[in-house]
Amino acid sequence: MSKIKVKTLTREIIALSEQLGLKAVPEYRTGDGTRIDVAILKDGEKLLAIELEASFKWFPQRLLYDVVKAHRAGFSELWVVSNLNSKPGWIMDYADEIGMVLRILKEKEVMGELKALSARL
Repeated sequence: MSKIKVKTLTREIIALSEQLGLKAVPEYRTGDGTRIDVAILKDGEKLLAIELEASFKWFPQRLLYDVVKAHRAGFSELWVVSNLNSKPGWIMDYADEIGMVLRILKEKEVMGELKALSARL
């Protein structure tokens, strides 16, 4: 297991999003003053929040925080990118209860999943 390369992955997401006709906004500021690592927008519509979690400390708590802030910012889908072998437990159920699609992806999966998302639009 290796730590994700946050800056590199952020740049790659931005570049691919642009190629796909999407807008990636790094450090997206929410209405209540929090930030989402990368927000994916299409024609101003909030499609996807992406959080890049490089630390293994407090992962369940970070995951819950990520779900809450993405939901409060108006996103219905959240990808949390982490190379950790973590178990989200009840947080997946909570995301489902509030109508959020939550996916935990490995760093190597992100670009392919972003292409697949764009193809579905």
